[in-house]
Formats: sequence, structure tokens, C-alpha cells
Amino acid sequence: MNRDALQGVRIADFSWVWAGPLATLLLSFLGAEVIKIESRKRIDQTRHGSITTGDDFPNYDASPIFNNANLNKKGVTLDLKRPEGAELAKRIVAVSDVVLENMRPGAMDRLGLGYEDLVKVKPDIIMLSSSGFGSSGPYREYAGYAPIFAAFGGLAYLTGYEDGEPNTMSGVMDLRVGTVSAFALLAALIHRQRTGEGQYIDLSSSECVSALIGAELMEYPMNKRSPFRCGNQDAIMAPHNCYRCQGDDKWISIAVASDKEWQALCGAMGNPAWAQDEAFGDVYSRWQNRARLDRHVAEWTMNHTHYELMALLQSAGVAAMPSFSAEEILSDPHVKARGMVSQIEHPVMGKKVVISPPWKLSETPARIKKASPLLGEHNEEVFGSLLGMSRDEIKKLQDEEIIY
Repeated sequence: MNRDALQGVRIADFSWVWAGPLATLLLSFLGAEVIKIESRKRIDQTRHGSITTGDDFPNYDASPIFNNANLNKKGVTLDLKRPEGAELAKRIVAVSDVVLENMRPGAMDRLGLGYEDLVKVKPDIIMLSSSGFGSSGPYREYAGYAPIFAAFGGLAYLTGYEDGEPNTMSGVMDLRVGTVSAFALLAALIHRQRTGEGQYIDLSSSECVSALIGAELMEYPMNKRSPFRCGNQDAIMAPHNCYRCQGDDKWISIAVASDKEWQALCGAMGNPAWAQDEAFGDVYSRWQNRARLDRHVAEWTMNHTHYELMALLQSAGVAAMPSFSAEEILSDPHVKARGMVSQIEHPVMGKKVVISPPWKLSETPARIKKASPLLGEHNEEVFGSLLGMSRDEIKKLQDEEIIY
């Protein structure tokens, strides 16, 4: 039987919303045991809802948003503001390998759960703190919402149409931060495996975003050019855009990188007379006249469906792909064949469709084993079986609203 890549790794997860939970979700796919620590006094916001869906879920255990970000995890409830709750959290950390949190800088320290506190109970602990701008510097107290650090990190300014406003992309930026966090934690686990040393990782979401635009950041110091928004255009290729097709809000992306691909596109279009214009005679000329070229291509694509064009252009050797709607993605034959979505049984919501792990690993397959935890679902298992507390002790702390 195949083993899990992170079998035996336990994570104490104090994070909430998206940036932190996605990181531990990815590690749970690889087999890490994740214990999510929350409280009825500080519910994970995604149990309520989200900016896009609203707060209309019937109860805390009926949020598909929360389910998608917390698959495989165990869940306990602890009031960390109570000294007894913080001490129980330390006991969980003492038997864990990794701690992750994405509160504002200083919040964990005020709870007595900062790195200097936790390293005393687990000397080789790996702790990652994810915040908008890191735990030091003049911006450390700034809110860490995705539109803020996406803008400060530079990506929002570069994303959008040339004559439009920057696109902050909102929650998707949280997910990029979660991916970087998971990568950093894997590197830290490898380091500890080799040296026996734990470490503290102070992760800035803004810097995660800046790391995605290295080439653009180097444009000014190296070439004295300041990059700007250019929609779907490319700095070299033309045509390179999304073009309207038949149907309501249907589009196809087309990218032509060479004269050979240009001739292939012309052939697919039936070699129209306008394509012989010397303004489109070579790569640079096409780029210089890309606005006029786009209008000609769009006049052709509007007479076909995006699926027809995908088949026609790809068979001709031209890079082309529809801009799929969510419904089209979920029903796409290739998506189904690759197993990119899975169905999981949730004890409250029933069968739910979720995104599958993003890797195909032959010897250590990434897996979805269970739905997200109900609120406090694993209190008995974690406090009883893992920490060795008696039922009377657990009941007393529940009555006192410490395990709550």
C-alpha cells in the first residue's frame, strides 16, 4: 500500500479564512494530520460565508466555502483568550511538528502563543506566521486583506486593461499566499529532517505577490522602463488576445508566436485578403499593428463557437483555448478524465463537488480522505486520545466554555 508523503507530520493550525487554511489543506493532501483550532467566540469567517456568497448559510457546519478550504482536517474548539485555553493549545503544539497562524502581527504573542513561547514546549517546532506585510517594519499593523497586499505587492497595478483601473483580484491572492506558505513549510520540514532544527517563518503576503512579478520589477533598474497594464496583449506576440465568439459572453484566447503559426492561423481563417497586408508581414509588424489585427481576427471569430475554434486552431498548430465558464470547466471531458474534481460526502451538506489535489504522485498519492470538520467535531479525540485527558476534565472545560 502506498504511504503518504507527509505521514507522521502533525500541524497545529490556528489560521482562518483562506491564506492560512489553503496552506494546511495542501499539506493535508500529502498526508499531514492537521488539527484546526478555532472557537465559537472566534469562528472562521468562511463558516459564515464570503464577500462573494454573502452570509446566508443555515449554520456553521453548512458552508461549502469552509468545506473546500478545510478538507481532511480535524477540528477542535478552544477559547485562546482564556489562560487554560492557551495552555491546552500549547499541549497540542508540544505533540506537533508545525504551527501555522495568520492573525495580525503580535496577536499570538499576546495570547502567550508566540514563537518564543512555543519553542519552550517544542524546541524543534516549525512556525509560520502569515500576515499582510510581515511582523516588522512600518506597515506591520496594516490590515492583511487581499486587495491591499495585491496592490502593494505590485500585481494589481499590472493587471487589467490599459485604459482601465488596476484589478486587485481579491481572494485569489490569498490562495497564492497559501501556496507559497505550503512551499515554505515543506522546505522547513526538509531542513529539520537534515539538521534537527526548527525555525520561525515570518511571511509577508505583499512580498509573496512581488515574487510573482520579478521580471516586471527588474524592468526599471535594468531597462529604465516602467511596466503598465496591457490587458491580454503580449510584449512580443501578436495576435495575442481574447476574441469574442458566437453565444452569450463566449470568448477564445489566441496566441501566435511565429511566422509559421501566423501562416497556420491565416490558413484556418481561409487566407483572407487583409492578411496579405504588409502591415502583418512579420512578427514585429504584426505587433506594431496589433489593434487593427485584433479587429480583423475578431470579425472572424464572432462567426464561430469557441469550441469549434478550439478544435480548428489547435489542429492547425495554433495555441487557442476558450475562456470557459465554471459550468464548462466542471463538465469538460479532459477535466473529468484527469480527475480534477472529486465528490465528497459531508455529514451536514451531503455530497459536495470539490477540487482534487493538484498533483499526480505515483508512490505517495495526494488524497482527499474526508470532508471538513464540524465545529468542535474532534474535541474528544484530540483532548482525550491525543492529550490523554479524562472525559470529566473535558466536560468541566466545556462547561466553563474553555473548550468551546
